[in-house]
Amino acid sequence: MLTAATRMDAMARLGKALADPTRCRILIALLEGPEYPARLAERLGLTRSNVSNHLTCLRGCGLVVGAEEGRQTRYEIADPRLAHAIDDLLGVVLAVDTGERCLNDEQGCA
Repeated sequence: MLTAATRMDAMARLGKALADPTRCRILIALLEGPEYPARLAERLGLTRSNVSNHLTCLRGCGLVVGAEEGRQTRYEIADPRLAHAIDDLLGVVLAVDTGERCLNDEQGCA
């Protein structure tokens, strides 16, 4: 049974999803519309199993949903408001201090 996530839980799920560059690439690709894992793998230059694993994570985080179509599953961003928010985030200009390192980042953020 699905329940409404708390605000903190939602932020943690979003953070987990966005913490991985491959998951970010998949989400950006899904901004263009629903897609199949094999097509995403081809477009992004990844293996099908890699894409499937990341889609499983994104689905578990509640960011994407899958619609079964015969033997295939077509994925899309779970909520149009989420797609809008991701699109807005892509337009944000960050004030990055290149001298500071991000957590767990050996080379820093830049």
